[in-house]
Amino acid sequence: MTTTLNTAPSLVLQRLTPPLQLADYKLIAFDMDSTLINIECIDEIADAVGKKAEVAAITEATMRGEIKDFKESLRRRVALLEGVPVTSLQQVYDERLRLNPGAAELVNACKGVGMKVLLVSGGFTFFANRVKERLGIDFARSNLLDEADGKLTGRVVTQSWGDICDGAEKRRTLLEVASLLGISPAETIAVGDGANDLPMMGEAGLSVAYHAKPKVREQAMVAINEGGLDRLLEICR
Repeated sequence: MTTTLNTAPSLVLQRLTPPLQLADYKLIAFDMDSTLINIECIDEIADAVGKKAEVAAITEATMRGEIKDFKESLRRRVALLEGVPVTSLQQVYDERLRLNPGAAELVNACKGVGMKVLLVSGGFTFFANRVKERLGIDFARSNLLDEADGKLTGRVVTQSWGDICDGAEKRRTLLEVASLLGISPAETIAVGDGANDLPMMGEAGLSVAYHAKPKVREQAMVAINEGGLDRLLEICR
């Protein structure tokens, strides 16, 4: 059954009956780019070398699920960043990155009932670590851009868990953190907007699409199509 709240398709529920209790969940996992924050960071970094349109086209096709191999897509996009000054990352953070509406309110509400918060992103540690600190998030996993002589090399760095945080790694991270917390996947919430979020959303007890691509909206239990992230609190009390 599909339920639409507020008589408009701005908040759509499928396969669940509200209200739910936020305190019944123990972990919430967020995608970062275009979910917790308003931009796709890689597109904005590419703007520094005049390649935003080229990179953004690959990003959009990937998020829609038209490019199936996220790792290959990311490598192609990161390769286009070769030579970008590392200082451009701070400039993107300062001038372009904003939290999406309701992000802080939703995170604070989750923490207020004792939930842990996970940021798991196909984006980059430079931004993820700052967003983590800004929102008081407990755990974060994302991709590390390689740099040399103050410039990006066009490669990502292999980390202890692997090289690229794609959809499979997002799923694995959600399950790993849930296991470390001693909770079941049914006690987790996953929030995302793109095709690479679907694997973790498919494991979570509650899946939430935020201003998402059509494929993601169709599969999520909750689709927030208008308004802020805190609209989830209209369903979870």
